[in-house]
Amino acid sequence: MSKWQYTKGLHEVGDGLWTYLVPDGGWCLANAGLIVDGDQTLLVDTLIDLPMTSEMLDTMRDAVPAAKRIEKLVNTHANADHTWGNQLVKEAEIIASKGCAEEFDHFLPETLLELMGQTKEMGVLGEFLEYCFDAFDFNGIELTHPTTVFEDHHAVTVGDKKVDLYNVGPAHTRGDVLVHIPDDNLMYAGDILFVGGHPVIWDGPVDNWRKACDKIIELNPDVVVPGHGPIAGQEDVRRFRAYLDELEYEVKKRFDAGMSEMEATKDIALANFEDWDDGQRVFANVAAMYREFRGLSMEEGLPPMEVFAGMAEFYDWRKAKGISEHPHKHPHSH
Repeated sequence: MSKWQYTKGLHEVGDGLWTYLVPDGGWCLANAGLIVDGDQTLLVDTLIDLPMTSEMLDTMRDAVPAAKRIEKLVNTHANADHTWGNQLVKEAEIIASKGCAEEFDHFLPETLLELMGQTKEMGVLGEFLEYCFDAFDFNGIELTHPTTVFEDHHAVTVGDKKVDLYNVGPAHTRGDVLVHIPDDNLMYAGDILFVGGHPVIWDGPVDNWRKACDKIIELNPDVVVPGHGPIAGQEDVRRFRAYLDELEYEVKKRFDAGMSEMEATKDIALANFEDWDDGQRVFANVAAMYREFRGLSMEEGLPPMEVFAGMAEFYDWRKAKGISEHPHKHPHSH
């Protein structure tokens, strides 16, 4: 049981260490971090849109005077809910892994704006896209790219604090970064860790994600801030790793039996993880594992919009069966 309440806003998690939590951790409701020593600052991730990122930065500046100037920003990976607010700290050195930088343009704000303007004509897929994205404001976003890119490990300092950045991707995405502050026994794990919700395996392979969990366990931080969900500890990392193991075991059985991705997804029951939100993401994970079992590259697997269409179909199927998704507590809506 975490000693920190899972409430929206800034939480002090160590000496000069904060996390900004956005419950309930569902689609696009991600956490960020702030590291301060003296007058030096490092921000870990921005949020999905400009209003949310602006609110977060205002909160940080009110509580922590040094945060009026963000010197460094680390993007833990390229997904929109961790990068689309970058322009609000564009004067900072923006640090990311090579994989993150390479896929920074993989999904553009204008593409999503256009899609959201068409949802009423898209049937089940449109309904699902509204469930995921309708609460956010994608206007005015200018992608603001990393300025410092590294391959495997990169060390930075914030005042006297040493911060180690480890590239553990591809896993969730092409380039996932763990942000470790060794002297304070704390880690910002980005989307290598979800707590209380199903992850999405966009890239994989799943074994890389397992190794990333092992890296967290090896470094043994007392406090682990996930990309989504409440502040965690080692037991949450172990439970998440067990999820990957159990899901892969169940998916492989159905792949070997010749089931399609959707048949397998509808057939799998993860009894140990029934309490996790966003169960529709299991389809995305099945599709990623099927691609891996077939020995296909990312480009040869299902395109992202087909993965979203599959999640939408599974979402609709679950609803018809009376399996309710928890309605997400969106922090704002248009």
